[in-house]
Amino acid sequence: MSAGDAGLGRALAAVMTRVAVTAEAVGPRFPLYADPADGRWTTTGRGSWTGGFWAGLLWLRARYTGDAADRRAAAACTARLEPWVRADTAARGLILWYGTAPAGDDPGAAELQGRGARAVLSAYDHELGLVPWGAAFGGPRLLARVDGVPGTVPLLAGAGRQGAAAAGAHLHRHLDLCLGANPGSSTPAPASGVPVPALSFDAVAGWQPCADPTPGWSRGRAWLLLAVADALLRPDLALHGPAARLDAAAEILLSDAELPDGGLVPAADAARPDGPLDTSAAAITAVALLKLARVPGRGPRAAGYGYRAEAILRRLAERHVTGPDSGRPPGMLLDGCYDAGKGLAVRHELVWGDFFLALGLAAVHGVVDITRV
Repeated sequence: MSAGDAGLGRALAAVMTRVAVTAEAVGPRFPLYADPADGRWTTTGRGSWTGGFWAGLLWLRARYTGDAADRRAAAACTARLEPWVRADTAARGLILWYGTAPAGDDPGAAELQGRGARAVLSAYDHELGLVPWGAAFGGPRLLARVDGVPGTVPLLAGAGRQGAAAAGAHLHRHLDLCLGANPGSSTPAPASGVPVPALSFDAVAGWQPCADPTPGWSRGRAWLLLAVADALLRPDLALHGPAARLDAAAEILLSDAELPDGGLVPAADAARPDGPLDTSAAAITAVALLKLARVPGRGPRAAGYGYRAEAILRRLAERHVTGPDSGRPPGMLLDGCYDAGKGLAVRHELVWGDFFLALGLAAVHGVVDITRV
Protein backbone atom coordinates (compact mmCIF):
# COMPACT_ATOMS: atom_id res chain seq x y z
CA MET A 1 0.00 0.00 0.00
CA SER A 2 1.44 3.39 -1.02
CA ALA A 3 1.76 6.32 1.35
CA GLY A 4 -1.18 7.93 -0.40
CA ASP A 5 -3.30 4.83 0.04
CA ALA A 6 -2.33 4.67 3.69
CA GLY A 7 -3.41 8.29 4.06
CA LEU A 8 -6.78 7.50 2.53
CA GLY A 9 -7.10 4.54 4.86
CA ARG A 10 -6.49 6.78 7.87
CA ALA A 11 -9.05 9.24 6.54
CA LEU A 12 -11.63 6.47 6.15
CA ALA A 13 -11.00 5.31 9.71
CA ALA A 14 -11.36 8.88 11.00
CA VAL A 15 -14.59 9.48 9.09
CA MET A 16 -16.05 6.19 10.35
CA THR A 17 -15.15 7.14 13.92
CA ARG A 18 -16.82 10.50 13.35
CA VAL A 19 -20.01 8.67 12.29
CA ALA A 20 -20.08 6.87 15.62
CA VAL A 21 -19.54 10.12 17.55
CA THR A 22 -22.28 11.82 15.53
CA ALA A 23 -24.72 8.96 16.14
CA GLU A 24 -24.19 9.28 19.88
CA ALA A 25 -24.71 13.06 19.69
CA VAL A 26 -27.85 13.21 17.55
CA GLY A 27 -29.78 10.18 18.83
CA PRO A 28 -32.99 9.64 16.83
CA ARG A 29 -32.63 12.95 14.96
CA PHE A 30 -30.88 13.49 11.64
CA PRO A 31 -27.67 15.55 11.38
CA LEU A 32 -27.67 18.32 8.79
CA TYR A 33 -24.54 20.47 9.24
CA ALA A 34 -21.99 20.88 12.02
CA ASP A 35 -20.22 23.96 13.34
CA PRO A 36 -16.59 23.98 12.15
CA ALA A 37 -15.37 25.21 15.54
CA ASP A 38 -16.72 22.48 17.79
CA GLY A 39 -18.45 19.90 15.58
CA ARG A 40 -21.87 20.49 17.12
CA TRP A 41 -24.62 19.41 14.74
CA THR A 42 -27.73 21.23 13.64
CA THR A 43 -30.32 18.47 13.29
CA THR A 44 -33.78 17.81 11.86
CA GLY A 45 -36.54 15.54 13.06
CA ARG A 46 -37.49 13.96 9.72
CA GLY A 47 -34.21 14.30 7.85
CA SER A 48 -35.27 16.84 5.20
CA TRP A 49 -33.70 16.08 1.81
CA THR A 50 -30.50 14.86 3.50
CA GLY A 51 -31.90 12.09 5.69
CA GLY A 52 -30.86 9.32 3.32
CA PHE A 53 -27.24 10.37 3.56
CA TRP A 54 -27.23 9.86 7.33
CA ALA A 55 -28.79 6.41 6.96
CA GLY A 56 -26.27 5.69 4.20
CA LEU A 57 -23.38 6.73 6.44
CA LEU A 58 -24.59 4.36 9.13
CA TRP A 59 -24.72 1.53 6.59
CA LEU A 60 -21.20 2.35 5.40
CA ARG A 61 -20.00 2.21 9.00
CA ALA A 62 -21.77 -1.13 9.48
CA ARG A 63 -20.02 -2.53 6.41
CA TYR A 64 -16.72 -1.10 7.59
CA THR A 65 -16.91 -2.55 11.11
CA GLY A 66 -18.94 -5.70 10.42
CA ASP A 67 -20.61 -5.13 13.78
CA ALA A 68 -24.17 -6.38 14.27
CA ALA A 69 -25.04 -3.42 16.50
CA ASP A 70 -23.99 -1.04 13.74
CA ARG A 71 -26.24 -2.90 11.30
CA ARG A 72 -29.17 -2.59 13.68
CA ALA A 73 -28.57 1.15 14.07
CA ALA A 74 -28.44 1.61 10.31
CA ALA A 75 -31.60 -0.44 9.77
CA ALA A 76 -33.46 1.57 12.41
CA CYS A 77 -32.46 4.84 10.79
CA THR A 78 -33.49 3.62 7.35
CA ALA A 79 -36.90 2.63 8.71
CA ARG A 80 -37.39 6.25 9.83
CA LEU A 81 -37.20 7.32 6.18
CA GLU A 82 -40.47 5.51 5.39
CA PRO A 83 -42.71 8.63 5.48
CA TRP A 84 -40.76 10.05 2.53
CA VAL A 85 -42.22 7.36 0.26
CA ARG A 86 -45.44 9.39 0.17
CA ALA A 87 -43.83 12.84 -0.10
CA ASP A 88 -44.33 14.82 -3.30
CA THR A 89 -40.73 15.46 -4.27
CA ALA A 90 -38.13 14.23 -6.73
CA ALA A 91 -35.70 14.51 -3.80
CA ARG A 92 -36.99 11.06 -2.88
CA GLY A 93 -34.19 9.89 -5.14
CA LEU A 94 -31.58 11.37 -2.81
CA ILE A 95 -33.43 10.21 0.30
CA LEU A 96 -34.53 6.70 -0.60
CA TRP A 97 -31.71 5.59 -2.89
CA TYR A 98 -28.77 6.69 -0.76
CA GLY A 99 -30.56 5.63 2.40
CA THR A 100 -30.99 2.07 1.13
CA ALA A 101 -28.42 1.23 -1.56
CA PRO A 102 -25.44 0.96 0.86
CA ALA A 103 -27.43 -1.60 2.89
CA GLY A 104 -26.63 -4.43 0.50
CA ASP A 105 -28.92 -7.40 1.13
CA ASP A 106 -30.80 -5.98 4.12
CA PRO A 107 -34.46 -6.97 3.52
CA GLY A 108 -35.98 -3.91 5.18
CA ALA A 109 -33.90 -1.54 3.09
CA ALA A 110 -34.70 -3.49 -0.09
CA GLU A 111 -38.43 -3.34 0.65
CA LEU A 112 -38.31 0.41 1.28
CA GLN A 113 -36.29 0.96 -1.89
CA GLY A 114 -38.86 -0.95 -3.93
CA ARG A 115 -41.76 1.01 -2.49
CA GLY A 116 -39.91 4.26 -3.12
CA ALA A 117 -39.20 3.30 -6.72
CA ARG A 118 -42.85 2.55 -7.41
CA ALA A 119 -43.96 5.79 -5.73
CA VAL A 120 -41.54 7.91 -7.75
CA LEU A 121 -42.60 6.13 -10.93
CA SER A 122 -46.22 7.01 -10.17
CA ALA A 123 -45.18 10.70 -10.02
CA TYR A 124 -43.62 10.62 -13.50
CA ASP A 125 -45.29 13.23 -15.73
CA HIS A 126 -45.50 11.90 -19.29
CA GLU A 127 -46.25 15.31 -20.79
CA LEU A 128 -43.25 16.97 -19.16
CA GLY A 129 -41.06 13.91 -19.62
CA LEU A 130 -39.77 13.93 -16.04
CA VAL A 131 -40.63 13.60 -12.38
CA PRO A 132 -41.36 17.16 -11.21
CA TRP A 133 -39.49 18.52 -8.23
CA GLY A 134 -42.77 18.55 -6.28
CA ALA A 135 -44.30 20.58 -3.49
CA ALA A 136 -42.99 18.82 -0.39
CA PHE A 137 -40.55 21.62 0.44
CA GLY A 138 -42.83 24.49 -0.55
CA GLY A 139 -42.73 26.70 -3.62
CA PRO A 140 -43.86 25.80 -7.14
CA ARG A 141 -44.30 22.12 -7.89
CA LEU A 142 -43.42 22.09 -11.59
CA LEU A 143 -39.68 22.51 -11.35
CA ALA A 144 -36.82 20.67 -13.00
CA ARG A 145 -33.80 20.70 -10.66
CA VAL A 146 -30.45 19.00 -11.05
CA ASP A 147 -30.67 17.66 -7.48
CA GLY A 148 -33.85 15.84 -8.49
CA VAL A 149 -31.83 13.60 -10.85
CA PRO A 150 -29.11 11.78 -8.85
CA GLY A 151 -30.53 8.90 -6.87
CA THR A 152 -33.76 9.18 -8.84
CA VAL A 153 -32.16 7.58 -11.91
CA PRO A 154 -31.02 4.33 -10.22
CA LEU A 155 -34.10 4.28 -7.96
CA LEU A 156 -36.47 4.42 -10.94
CA ALA A 157 -34.37 1.92 -12.86
CA GLY A 158 -35.21 -0.65 -10.21
CA ALA A 159 -38.93 -0.43 -10.99
CA GLY A 160 -38.93 -2.76 -14.00
CA ARG A 161 -39.13 -1.82 -17.68
CA GLN A 162 -41.41 1.14 -17.05
CA GLY A 163 -39.09 2.39 -14.37
CA ALA A 164 -36.05 2.12 -16.64
CA ALA A 165 -37.87 4.02 -19.37
CA ALA A 166 -38.87 6.75 -16.91
CA ALA A 167 -35.32 6.92 -15.53
CA GLY A 168 -33.86 7.41 -19.00
CA ALA A 169 -36.46 10.00 -19.98
CA HIS A 170 -36.06 11.86 -16.68
CA LEU A 171 -32.30 12.14 -17.12
CA HIS A 172 -32.37 13.11 -20.79
CA ARG A 173 -35.07 15.71 -20.20
CA HIS A 174 -32.89 17.28 -17.52
CA LEU A 175 -29.96 17.27 -19.93
CA ASP A 176 -32.19 19.09 -22.42
CA LEU A 177 -33.22 21.69 -19.89
CA CYS A 178 -30.25 22.06 -17.56
CA LEU A 179 -27.34 21.48 -19.90
CA GLY A 180 -28.80 22.45 -23.26
CA ALA A 181 -27.15 19.33 -24.66
CA ASN A 182 -29.96 18.67 -27.15
CA PRO A 183 -29.80 20.79 -30.32
CA GLY A 184 -33.59 20.82 -30.34
CA SER A 185 -33.86 22.19 -26.82
CA SER A 186 -35.55 25.53 -26.28
CA THR A 187 -33.04 26.27 -23.54
CA PRO A 188 -29.79 27.79 -24.82
CA ALA A 189 -26.60 25.90 -24.04
CA PRO A 190 -24.90 27.46 -21.00
CA ALA A 191 -21.39 28.85 -21.26
CA SER A 192 -18.60 26.34 -20.59
CA GLY A 193 -21.04 23.55 -19.90
CA VAL A 194 -22.21 25.15 -16.65
CA PRO A 195 -25.68 23.72 -15.96
CA VAL A 196 -28.79 25.77 -15.40
CA PRO A 197 -29.56 24.20 -12.00
CA ALA A 198 -33.30 24.84 -11.85
CA LEU A 199 -36.12 25.75 -14.22
CA SER A 200 -39.83 26.30 -13.64
CA PHE A 201 -42.63 25.37 -16.02
CA ASP A 202 -45.31 27.78 -17.14
CA ALA A 203 -48.15 26.63 -19.40
CA VAL A 204 -47.67 29.69 -21.62
CA ALA A 205 -43.97 30.49 -21.42
CA GLY A 206 -42.71 26.93 -21.09
CA TRP A 207 -39.55 26.20 -19.14
CA GLN A 208 -37.80 29.24 -17.70
CA PRO A 209 -34.57 29.36 -15.64
CA CYS A 210 -34.97 30.09 -11.94
CA ALA A 211 -32.98 32.82 -10.24
CA ASP A 212 -31.91 30.46 -7.44
CA PRO A 213 -29.72 28.45 -7.48
CA THR A 214 -27.51 30.41 -9.88
CA PRO A 215 -25.69 28.68 -12.77
CA GLY A 216 -22.43 28.91 -10.81
CA TRP A 217 -23.77 26.71 -7.99
CA SER A 218 -21.07 24.19 -7.16
CA ARG A 219 -23.31 21.17 -6.75
CA GLY A 220 -25.22 21.79 -9.98
CA ARG A 221 -22.42 20.32 -12.09
CA ALA A 222 -21.62 17.60 -9.54
CA TRP A 223 -25.20 16.32 -9.14
CA LEU A 224 -25.77 16.09 -12.88
CA LEU A 225 -22.43 14.33 -13.43
CA LEU A 226 -23.33 11.76 -10.78
CA ALA A 227 -26.65 11.00 -12.49
CA VAL A 228 -24.94 10.63 -15.87
CA ALA A 229 -22.39 8.23 -14.37
CA ASP A 230 -25.15 6.12 -12.82
CA ALA A 231 -26.96 5.91 -16.16
CA LEU A 232 -23.80 4.85 -18.01
CA LEU A 233 -23.35 2.00 -15.54
CA ARG A 234 -26.81 0.59 -16.32
CA PRO A 235 -27.16 -1.11 -19.71
CA ASP A 236 -30.95 -1.19 -19.27
CA LEU A 237 -31.01 2.60 -19.56
CA ALA A 238 -29.13 2.56 -22.87
CA LEU A 239 -32.40 1.51 -24.52
CA HIS A 240 -33.97 4.83 -23.49
CA GLY A 241 -31.37 7.31 -24.72
CA PRO A 242 -28.06 7.28 -26.62
CA ALA A 243 -25.02 6.41 -24.49
CA ALA A 244 -22.93 8.66 -26.75
CA ARG A 245 -24.95 11.62 -25.54
CA LEU A 246 -24.24 10.68 -21.94
CA ASP A 247 -20.52 10.37 -22.70
CA ALA A 248 -20.57 13.83 -24.24
CA ALA A 249 -22.47 15.25 -21.27
CA ALA A 250 -19.92 13.78 -18.86
CA GLU A 251 -17.06 15.38 -20.74
CA ILE A 252 -18.84 18.75 -20.82
CA LEU A 253 -19.47 18.57 -17.09
CA LEU A 254 -15.83 17.71 -16.43
CA SER A 255 -14.39 20.43 -18.67
CA ASP A 256 -13.64 24.12 -18.29
CA ALA A 257 -14.02 24.06 -14.53
CA GLU A 258 -12.07 26.97 -13.08
CA LEU A 259 -11.46 25.55 -9.62
CA PRO A 260 -9.46 26.93 -6.71
CA ASP A 261 -7.55 24.75 -4.23
CA GLY A 262 -5.31 23.20 -6.87
CA GLY A 263 -8.15 22.56 -9.32
CA LEU A 264 -9.81 19.88 -7.19
CA VAL A 265 -12.32 21.64 -4.93
CA PRO A 266 -14.81 24.09 -6.48
CA ALA A 267 -15.91 27.44 -5.19
CA ALA A 268 -19.43 27.29 -3.80
CA ASP A 269 -20.37 29.94 -6.35
CA ALA A 270 -18.30 30.17 -9.52
CA ALA A 271 -19.12 33.88 -9.72
CA ARG A 272 -17.31 34.33 -6.40
CA PRO A 273 -14.01 32.47 -6.90
CA ASP A 274 -12.58 34.08 -3.76
CA GLY A 275 -15.61 33.04 -1.70
CA PRO A 276 -16.13 29.82 0.25
CA LEU A 277 -15.25 26.44 -1.22
CA ASP A 278 -17.62 23.48 -1.36
CA THR A 279 -15.92 20.24 -0.40
CA SER A 280 -19.26 18.43 -0.63
CA ALA A 281 -19.36 19.13 -4.38
CA ALA A 282 -15.81 17.80 -4.68
CA ALA A 283 -16.76 14.59 -2.83
CA ILE A 284 -19.80 14.08 -5.09
CA THR A 285 -17.58 14.57 -8.15
CA ALA A 286 -15.04 12.05 -6.84
CA VAL A 287 -17.77 9.41 -6.50
CA ALA A 288 -19.05 10.19 -10.00
CA LEU A 289 -15.51 9.78 -11.37
CA LEU A 290 -15.06 6.45 -9.60
CA LYS A 291 -18.28 5.29 -11.25
CA LEU A 292 -17.19 6.55 -14.68
CA ALA A 293 -13.94 4.63 -14.26
CA ARG A 294 -15.99 1.43 -13.96
CA VAL A 295 -18.09 1.94 -17.10
CA PRO A 296 -17.09 -0.77 -19.61
CA GLY A 297 -15.29 0.22 -22.80
CA ARG A 298 -13.71 3.45 -21.57
CA GLY A 299 -10.11 2.34 -22.17
CA PRO A 300 -7.47 4.91 -21.14
CA ARG A 301 -10.17 7.35 -20.05
CA ALA A 302 -11.11 5.00 -17.22
CA ALA A 303 -7.64 5.28 -15.70
CA GLY A 304 -7.84 9.07 -16.00
CA TYR A 305 -11.18 9.16 -14.23
CA GLY A 306 -9.87 6.97 -11.43
CA TYR A 307 -6.71 9.05 -11.04
CA ARG A 308 -8.69 12.27 -10.82
CA ALA A 309 -11.11 10.77 -8.30
CA GLU A 310 -8.32 9.66 -5.99
CA ALA A 311 -6.59 13.04 -6.35
CA ILE A 312 -9.78 14.73 -5.12
CA LEU A 313 -10.12 12.28 -2.24
CA ARG A 314 -6.49 12.88 -1.22
CA ARG A 315 -6.94 16.64 -1.35
CA LEU A 316 -10.02 16.40 0.87
CA ALA A 317 -8.28 14.02 3.30
CA GLU A 318 -5.09 16.08 3.53
CA ARG A 319 -6.46 19.62 3.66
CA HIS A 320 -10.09 19.50 4.75
CA VAL A 321 -10.57 16.57 7.16
CA THR A 322 -9.82 17.36 10.80
CA GLY A 323 -7.03 15.39 12.42
CA PRO A 324 -6.48 14.22 16.00
CA ASP A 325 -4.53 17.36 16.96
CA SER A 326 -6.82 19.96 15.38
CA GLY A 327 -8.63 20.92 18.57
CA ARG A 328 -11.86 19.72 16.97
CA PRO A 329 -13.44 16.28 16.67
CA PRO A 330 -11.37 14.26 14.18
CA GLY A 331 -12.90 13.05 10.92
CA MET A 332 -14.92 16.18 10.11
CA LEU A 333 -14.97 17.15 6.41
CA LEU A 334 -14.88 20.94 6.70
CA ASP A 335 -15.34 23.70 4.10
CA GLY A 336 -18.66 22.47 2.83
CA CYS A 337 -21.10 25.19 1.82
CA TYR A 338 -24.81 24.66 2.40
CA ASP A 339 -26.01 27.90 0.75
CA ALA A 340 -23.56 30.62 -0.26
CA GLY A 341 -26.27 33.04 -1.38
CA LYS A 342 -27.99 32.97 2.01
CA GLY A 343 -24.73 32.80 3.93
CA LEU A 344 -25.94 29.58 5.56
CA ALA A 345 -23.33 27.12 6.89
CA VAL A 346 -20.68 28.24 4.42
CA ARG A 347 -17.59 26.53 5.91
CA HIS A 348 -19.22 23.66 7.74
CA GLU A 349 -19.27 19.90 7.93
CA LEU A 350 -22.24 18.73 5.84
CA VAL A 351 -23.82 15.31 6.24
CA TRP A 352 -23.93 14.68 2.48
CA GLY A 353 -20.30 15.76 2.14
CA ASP A 354 -19.39 13.21 4.80
CA PHE A 355 -21.43 10.57 3.00
CA PHE A 356 -19.83 11.00 -0.41
CA LEU A 357 -16.34 11.24 1.06
CA ALA A 358 -16.98 8.06 3.04
CA LEU A 359 -18.45 6.35 -0.02
CA GLY A 360 -15.47 7.27 -2.18
CA LEU A 361 -12.95 6.15 0.43
CA ALA A 362 -14.89 2.94 1.10
CA ALA A 363 -14.94 2.16 -2.62
CA VAL A 364 -11.19 2.73 -2.98
CA HIS A 365 -10.59 0.31 -0.10
CA GLY A 366 -13.00 -2.37 -1.33
CA VAL A 367 -15.56 -1.91 1.44
CA VAL A 368 -18.35 -1.24 -1.07
CA ASP A 369 -18.97 -1.81 -4.79
CA ILE A 370 -19.27 1.72 -6.18
CA THR A 371 -21.30 0.49 -9.14
CA ARG A 372 -24.15 -0.57 -6.82
CA VAL A 373 -24.48 2.51 -4.61
